[in-house]
Parts: sequence; C-alpha cells; structure tokens
Amino acid sequence: MNVVTDINRAPLYELRGVGKTYGQGSLQVRALRDLSLTIESGEFVAVVGPSGSGKTTLLQLLGALDRPTAGEVLFEGQDLARLKEGELTSLRLATIGFVFQQFNLIPTVTAAENVALALVPRHLPSEERRERADELLRAVDLANRGHHIPSRLSGGEQQRVAIARALANDPRVLLADEPTGNLDSEAGEEIVGLLRSLCEERGQTIVLITHNPQLAAAADRTIRLHDGALAEPVAPERAGSLS
Repeated sequence: MNVVTDINRAPLYELRGVGKTYGQGSLQVRALRDLSLTIESGEFVAVVGPSGSGKTTLLQLLGALDRPTAGEVLFEGQDLARLKEGELTSLRLATIGFVFQQFNLIPTVTAAENVALALVPRHLPSEERRERADELLRAVDLANRGHHIPSRLSGGEQQRVAIARALANDPRVLLADEPTGNLDSEAGEEIVGLLRSLCEERGQTIVLITHNPQLAAAADRTIRLHDGALAEPVAPERAGSLS
C-alpha cells in the first residue's frame, strides 16, 4: 500500500455530504445520499454494491464527468463544481485515466497505435509517442502483442491495452468501472492483479468499481454502497488468489 500520509497535503479526493439527484418532482431519483469519504494518493480502493447502489454515479463525480447536486467533491483540495467546463476537460486529460467494461479500442489500428493515439494531446513527436506506447505495453505485460489489432487479442489482452492507454498521460488516479465485466474469471483476476501491481510498483492511485467481492478483496480498502449511501466499512483483506 503506497498511501501518501503527509498531514500537510490534502487527500487526493475528499467528498463532503455529496448527493446526486436525477429528474424532477415525483420522478426524482436519488443516486447518492450524503456521501462523505476520502481517498488518499497511492491508495487502491474498491467500490462495491448491488446494481443501482450509486457506484457508477460516484465514479462519474470522481472523474469530473458530472457535478453533485449537493455537497462538495474536492480533488487535491480543489472543489470540482467551481471549475468551468474547459477547466474540467483539462483536469481529466492531465490527471485522470479511465478504464471501462467495454474496452473502447479503435478496431482498425494496432494495440500500440491505440495507446500512442492517447498521447496526441501532449503534442509529442511521433517517434516519442511510439516509444512511450511500447513502454506502457511492457508495463501491462503485452510487449510482444503491440502489432496486433484488437480482434487478434483476447478479451483480457484488450483490457490490458485499455489500461496502458489510460496510463498514457501519467494520470494521478485510474478510475476503473467494472473492468472485468466482459471477462472470464481467470482473466478478470489477472486484470485486478495487474491493477494491484500498478498500485504497489508505481504508486498509482486506483478506484475500482466492481460487483465481485472476491476481486474487491485485492484493494487496500473496500467502500460499500447501498441505495446511494455508505454501508458498513470493510477492513483491508486481500484474497490469496489475487496475490
């Protein structure tokens, strides 16, 4: 566990009384209710709960993709709701990596090119982008598969490419929304094991959304949601199968 504990430094995330409501009048849906929590830099946090518990809504707020209707979402001490849309876009590009259940790879280009394309906003020379893409594929154990297009890769390999792409801009946090949902159990465990190693070896902050308690056990801490609110806290206890 690589949590930064400098008492003079703000947590990576601090949520204060956060609520999120969709719709109006009698059609209102309260996706999150009075949610308060912190996530430290270098921490691996799993968020679990049944369908409709607010997991994805929480991830959208952490990813600066949406704004709360109540409370505050602070990122490194900065209230995200006070930022303009352009500022939020810049924040996402520079500091947040996203991994989704659907791999969202471009099907007509190679794995290495999928990763290199994520570096275009940094205006790096093409050769430097290729070298960086190869480095990231090595980091996810795909050094020999970069020349394959996605259809020539297994589901687990495609998700590794997606993780490499999410790491392209050295994000301070990696947000993974059900990244094992389209994988079999063995490939799913391998992906969560990879996330675990990124946290331990690179100090990467990771927030994993999952419905699988066994996979969540790989995290430093598990946050349980029920009907948009925090359920009882769970002490860190990693599953042996993911070590």
